[in-house]
Amino acid sequence: MEIKVLGPGCARCEQVEKLIREALKEEGLTADVSKVKDMKEIASHGVFGTPAVVVDGKVKSVGKIPTKDDIKKWLKK
Repeated sequence: MEIKVLGPGCARCEQVEKLIREALKEEGLTADVSKVKDMKEIASHGVFGTPAVVVDGKVKSVGKIPTKDDIKKWLKK
């Protein structure tokens, strides 16, 4: 599983990454979690608001901090 956190590195982006890592740990899952700060790469996903989350190439969240429950649902699919 590949998870990308898209954003310039703001506090909200850091919070999203933290929630993802906590959800992975709680579910006993592993994934390649990376941060994407390059605006061209972020835009290549069709995302123009941050923070955003991409799971296995699919945009799951844009412009908000998702709940840990939402993240866990994405991890199970």
